[in-house]
Amino acid sequence: MRRRHISQSLELPLADRHEKETRQAWVYRCVRERILAGELRRGDRLPSTRTLAERWGVSRGIVELAFEQLTLEGYVVSRVGAGTEVLADLAGAAPTTHARREAPAAIEPLPENAASLALKTGRSVDTALFSLPAWRRHMNRALRTVTAAQLADTDPRGYAPLRESIARYVRVTRGIACEASDIVVTTGIRHAIDLITQVLADATTWCYLEDPGYKNLSALIGVPASRCVSVPVDDEGFALAAAAHAAGAARRAGATSGIAYVTPAHQAPLGTTMSINRRMQLLEWAARHDVWIVEDDYDSEFSYGSAPLPALKAIDAQARVIHCSSFNKSLFPSLRIGYLIAPPALLARIALLRSASGRANSLVEQMALASYIDAGDFARHLRASRSVYLRRRNLLLDTLRATMTAPCRITGEHAGFHCVLWLPAHVDEAALVAALRERDVYVEGLAEFARARAMPPALVLGYAALDDARLPAIATQIAAAVNAAAAR
Repeated sequence: MRRRHISQSLELPLADRHEKETRQAWVYRCVRERILAGELRRGDRLPSTRTLAERWGVSRGIVELAFEQLTLEGYVVSRVGAGTEVLADLAGAAPTTHARREAPAAIEPLPENAASLALKTGRSVDTALFSLPAWRRHMNRALRTVTAAQLADTDPRGYAPLRESIARYVRVTRGIACEASDIVVTTGIRHAIDLITQVLADATTWCYLEDPGYKNLSALIGVPASRCVSVPVDDEGFALAAAAHAAGAARRAGATSGIAYVTPAHQAPLGTTMSINRRMQLLEWAARHDVWIVEDDYDSEFSYGSAPLPALKAIDAQARVIHCSSFNKSLFPSLRIGYLIAPPALLARIALLRSASGRANSLVEQMALASYIDAGDFARHLRASRSVYLRRRNLLLDTLRATMTAPCRITGEHAGFHCVLWLPAHVDEAALVAALRERDVYVEGLAEFARARAMPPALVLGYAALDDARLPAIATQIAAAVNAAAAR
């Protein structure tokens, strides 16, 4: 059966009536011009004569006469029980003044976004592992049970049962003592960071950012570069000696508050796990300098050697930490559901800003996700995915170790979607990355994540989203390229 176009003709625009033009000719001309312009196409259904008469302020008989003329001339056809639809396909045959358009300017190709690059490099979830039948069951249940009252829910924190599900989940898995009332649902971690910085940052706020760290973070937070401090990351995480020195300088420059952004579970990109001692020292430093801490817990679900340490928020006795996480990082990127857990002093302001920003989440998908978590499907997905990602990590590392002769070391492989391959000091990192990309092997150089620090050459190697069958070949090409670069 021929599929009909979805017509946009429920509200046909009405052109001005010409002087001395009859109403029948006017209706005829308005419909005909839209057909000739290609705005109404073959298979598009027209409104009923009654509807069109009411909307255009003419009698139904006039519309019927106009439709008869269009039918006789072959523009439309009427079928019993199916109404009137366009028969002719004359787009551009007789352009009218209404139909003329400026020639469209050449569209520049969109630059590659972070999510696309993460998928190419393998530093992302593999959506093929996500069970669509299971998700459809929860989506269908949500659609069957949603009520009109729920559709009108205006709670700026998000769907309450989902927040309850998240609270139960983080209490068990991340050690965070929280309630649903402490949580705000977001579209992801970037949305959370945007809300937090808009609420907290003013002209006297300084930001303390991991270096190397999250790409383009300084642009996302919207604080001038002059008030963004690069804090080195050492073997224990966020280097507090450097942060303390920077905080002192910020105070002398007029700073009254600060925001520190950290990734304690698996530092992005170095893969360091912040030690418990460093975490306690970080909390003390934050309280002393009136600094709020944004904890990005982006991939804590994927720890391969042992269970991860509890979240930084779990030991936050002085309520300085805003914990952020995202289901986009564990299920699929287009889900666009994350959350933040904020101290009581900030919750109302963050929720109010979320409401004012207009950036909300689909109610039905929030309902489905709450059901998905409560039914145990989320935990099952994490267990299955973790097993696959561990296997892929091992495939990558085993192949590299078997084929690479250059003196390199690997760090950060205990968790997450990537690890870091440290290169010999004389290797040109940028040239190596470019050479591999020419062979359709996508890796990232560590320098791409640096803000102010000059880092030793290294490659950030993703593996989670790469197919098992391809990984050995990819790893072999990386090893060959590194060996050749090291031999120069």
